[in-house]
Parts: sequence; structure tokens; C-alpha cells
Amino acid sequence: MKTWLHANRRIIAFLLLLGVFRSAIADWNPVPTASMRPTILEGDVVLVNRLAYDLRVPFSDTVLARLGDPCRGDIVTFSSPQDGTRLIKRVVALPGDTVEMRDNRLLVNGEQARYEPLGRESPVHVGQRRIAAEREREAIAGSERIVQWLPGSTAHSSFGPVVVPADEYLVLGDNRDNSEDSRYIGFVPRTKLIARAERILVSADILDHWQPRFARFGTPLH
Repeated sequence: MKTWLHANRRIIAFLLLLGVFRSAIADWNPVPTASMRPTILEGDVVLVNRLAYDLRVPFSDTVLARLGDPCRGDIVTFSSPQDGTRLIKRVVALPGDTVEMRDNRLLVNGEQARYEPLGRESPVHVGQRRIAAEREREAIAGSERIVQWLPGSTAHSSFGPVVVPADEYLVLGDNRDNSEDSRYIGFVPRTKLIARAERILVSADILDHWQPRFARFGTPLH
């Protein structure tokens, strides 16, 4: 055993350093679902910054120092407060905000988001169906993004008003009719946050034999 460890010490040291890097500094997360379309597509691999909000002990959830707080519009990875599943969504409302949605129109602290129609995307598979999603540019509280809705969906299009509790956040997917977000899992405690998504590292079309989508490589996330 000692001989093996000595012969492979460089590989072992590299793997340990890589593990520390990914658990405490930065990581890359494959995205298998469509909940953040059109910002993030299935098959994207996203670079996340684990130092954006907290400094943690490597390989643990123990926080050593609080480095910052999420802003409205940040795309974050977190552990679902329901079952611990790792999810990626967008922060829409901060602690103390009053937020509501009326027929897919978002309001934060009494301000209604502005919407610019962008037309329909090419049909995509949703289960066994192919649906052309309606897309709009949504702008509110100093941030904007492109969101989409699926015609005929039964997702929650209205809720609230609700006040976001202290040290918790309301998150939504950009694909509003195909996202398990705060409408279903509730507010996300700050202790459940993992990292902030920064950019797409690489991307492949999972519906087209994993063909690389080179145009998406290195794309910043907004």
C-alpha cells in the first residue's frame, strides 16, 4: 500500500486539490432540465462561483465567513428545502420584498415588471408533445432576462402577495411553465444556497446525438 501511495502521490495530490477547488471555490454543474430555458439549455455545463456568498470548509456545509448576499437577478444553485435536490434558478425577490404574480405578470414591492414580446421559439419537446414557447423580455428592479411560457400549461400563473422572510429568497425558473421553483417548494433559506452561476463552460445538444453547441461555449450568464 505504501509503495502504491508513493508511486501515485502526484495523482493523489492533484485529485485532492481538485476536490478542494470544486467543493470550496468553483465548480461546474451539468444542467439536465429545461427549467431555465432560454437562458440555460439542457446539456449546458455551467461554471458556478462557490465564493460568491460564503467561504466554507472544503467538503462540508460549514460556513467560515459570509462574503456577500445574492442580488435580484442572480442565477443560483441551491439545495431544495423539500428534498435536498440540487436546483438552479433565478433570484427574483430578496428578504423583506413583497412579491406577487398576476396572470404571469411579476410584481415586486408594488412595481410591475415591463414585458417586451419576442415571439415564439422553434417547437421543443415537452414530454411527448412539441410546443412552441412564447418568449418575452422581463425587466424589473434593475435586472432583466428573457422568460418563456408554454401555451396550455397548468402551472401556477398567479400567487401572493407574499413577504419574503428574513434570510430567505424567492426564486423562479426563466421557463415559467416548466420549473419547480418557489411556487412549489417555498422560499429558499440562505443556508441552502451553494453558489452563483457565472457562465456556460461547454454545451451539447442532448436531443441531437450530443452535438457540441460551440456558440454557447464561454457565454456569460445574466
